[in-house]
Order: sequence, then structure tokens, then C-alpha cells
Amino acid sequence: MGQSTTRGSNPTMDKMDPALKPRLRRKSAFEYAAWVICILLALGLAVSVSTNPNFQWDVVTKYFTNESILRGLVLTIYLTVISMVLGTLLGLFLAIMRSSSIKPIAATAGVYITFFRGTPVLVQLIFWFNIAALYPNLSIGGMGIDVNALITPITAAVIGLTLNQAAYMAEIIRGGFSAVPTGQIEAADSLGMSGAMKMRKVIIPQAMPSIIPATGNQVIGMFKETSLVSVLGVAELLQSAQLIYARTYETIPLLIVASLWYLVMTLILSYPQSQLEKKYSRSASRLPWKAKQVVLTDPEGIAR
Repeated sequence: MGQSTTRGSNPTMDKMDPALKPRLRRKSAFEYAAWVICILLALGLAVSVSTNPNFQWDVVTKYFTNESILRGLVLTIYLTVISMVLGTLLGLFLAIMRSSSIKPIAATAGVYITFFRGTPVLVQLIFWFNIAALYPNLSIGGMGIDVNALITPITAAVIGLTLNQAAYMAEIIRGGFSAVPTGQIEAADSLGMSGAMKMRKVIIPQAMPSIIPATGNQVIGMFKETSLVSVLGVAELLQSAQLIYARTYETIPLLIVASLWYLVMTLILSYPQSQLEKKYSRSASRLPWKAKQVVLTDPEGIAR
């Protein structure tokens, strides 16, 4: 007969050192009271919001899937994706420059990061939209370019959001580089790895667990930050709602529509972020072993 276990017991937990077992905490009366108060407050708020006719929930329902609102939502997603992709690539380049031992290169990246992090993104967007006032015409290879025609509202939005995002991503990536143990870099140097191979095979894989969570937060922040481009006349989500309530005077319901879409998309973006965080947090505990395997392989084998 096999060894029987008590119903509800966990064999793995039974084998653990008693000092490592999680301790059960008895809930106090204060905690129960806090739960009751929070539930009552939530119910009161829900009843107030749902029964107040001034919220005009019928208007919210009417415009929630309005064609103009959905077009604005698609444009918001487009601005988020293109600005994050370009900003991350430029941020990686800036992070490498910032980590360079050549002082002029590191200083140039530092000035860029300081400037774009130190000035409001709204000011940057307006500046790029009006850049033609400074440079009305550009000449590249003898070919003249009309800057006023080139810098459309969407172009100005992409440039402004990308350059601003690159400054923040550069610091996030540089922080991830700093988390890589010095011994791993020294081992890669001792094997004669080139700078590009060392970056690709040693530094970036070990920096990812530190970079991913912060990058996920930046994506969510960027999605909401796109609302600033409404000042340029770009018909993204917020601007689409503003155009409608400027005509119908139903300001509050249309702002609720925009807010609900921002909330829905934030929740959707939060899920893959949490999955990536779990993936890299699980792999983080195995990183020293994996990194050791990568570094101790001969240089020819690494490229395979």
C-alpha cells in the first residue's frame, strides 16, 4: 500500500524546513471592519454614479462605439506603437553612447537625455509643429525640402513623442546594463568577444529582467500621453471626443467615453506586461547559470 497523506495536506510543504514555511496570519477585527467600510464606499459610489442622470449614460453608450471615436482610438494605438518602437531603438543607441568610455560620446548622449527629460513633452510637441518658423526650407544633397509641408500634425506628433520617449528609454536600458555583473563582462572580454557580440550575447539577455517591467510602464504611459497631441489638431481619441462634444455640447459623457477607452486599453496592455514580468522573473533565478554557460563557451560556438 502506498503511503497515505492527510486530506488537504501538501507533501511538498510537509517536507520543507519549518523555518521556511509561510506563516499564516490571523485576520484582526480591524481588517474585517476595513473590508466592510471599503465595500460600502464602493457600493455607495457605484449607486451614485449609476443613478445620477447628469452622467448621461445613454449618451455614453451611444458614442462608445461611434465611428469617429474608434478612428481616434486606432490613431492613438498607432502613435503609441510607432513612438515606442522608434523611441526604444533610439534609446538603445543613446544608452550605448551614454555607457561609452569615450567622453565626448557619453557627454553628447547625456546632454540629449537631460534636455528631453527636463522640458515638458507638450512644449516639445508644439515646438516640432512650428519648426518651419526656424527652418522653412532644408537642402539635402542639393534637393530642397519644404519643411512646412513636411511637418504635418501627425509627423510632429511622432517626432515629438519619439524623441522624448528615447530619453527615458535610454535611462531604463542603461539601468539594465548596470545590473549585469561585472564578472560576466570581464569574462566576455577575456574570450575576445567583439563589442557587438558582447552586447548581443551577454549584456542584453541579462539586462532584460530589469528593462522589461519599466518598459511596460512606459508603454502604458505613452498610450495616455498621446492625448497631448490633441493640441496639434491630431484626431486621436481625446480630440475625436472633443470634436463631438464641441458640436453636441455633451461634454461630460464624451469625456467619460474617452476615459473608458483609455482604461480598457490600459488594462489590455497591462496583461502582456505582467506575463513578461513573470517570464523574466522566473528566468532571473537561472540567469547566473545561463550566463556562465554562454560566457564559458568558445567564441566560435557562441555564434552558432
